[in-house]
Amino acid sequence: MDITAPALGKTPDAVVIVATVRALKYNGGQKLADLKAENLAALESGFANLKRHIHNMKRYGVPVIVGINEFTSDTPAEIKLLVELCEQEGTTAIPADVWGKGGQGGLALADALLEALKQPANFQPLYANTDAVKDKINTIVTQIYGGASVDYDHKAELALRTIAKNGWADLPICMAKTQYSFSDNAKALGAPSGFTINVRDVTPRLGAGFLVVMTGTVLTMPGLPKQPAALNMDVSDDGVITGLF
Repeated sequence: MDITAPALGKTPDAVVIVATVRALKYNGGQKLADLKAENLAALESGFANLKRHIHNMKRYGVPVIVGINEFTSDTPAEIKLLVELCEQEGTTAIPADVWGKGGQGGLALADALLEALKQPANFQPLYANTDAVKDKINTIVTQIYGGASVDYDHKAELALRTIAKNGWADLPICMAKTQYSFSDNAKALGAPSGFTINVRDVTPRLGAGFLVVMTGTVLTMPGLPKQPAALNMDVSDDGVITGLF
């Protein structure tokens, strides 16, 4: 929405949020070991997480639907409840059993997406790239995550000065944050609010065209070496593979 779309010059026509009953029950307090057991109370409680995702996507001004990625342990009552909860938010939710039925299991979701594409879209970005870097970060934290404030380590403050000095402040923001929570605390499940996001560093990725904001204790993937192993891999005309280790 805020990184790829502006670079492409093409905004999204619709959004499909993929959710699972299991994940929502976990966000509602059910233990990992018990996720196969039906628990409507945990599902309804954990729905607060999906509800925020729905509202976040709707704020961009494009049609939003939910695809329910079915698991064999999901019960009819759980699927029914999740569909009803989404409907209460004005959002269509469609179960999809692509794992069990292949492409046939996703036809209903595809049809729902085609219907969503008939709705008008009025894309509204979250921020302008010309906004100050801290303002862009604060907008993400308060309007998307539900947080209240942002705290910057000394290293992050130094990085921001370098970014401003070199003219990189107009780049969009890529938040490096735990995927388990709206906060930077992986254990804060559901839809927490009023928290502080801790920024320990801000790293320019000039080739990709964005600023990576390192939050909490999250780790990023290491970059490729100057001589990636893939450059030494090959397949001969007779099918012999070389260069693997």
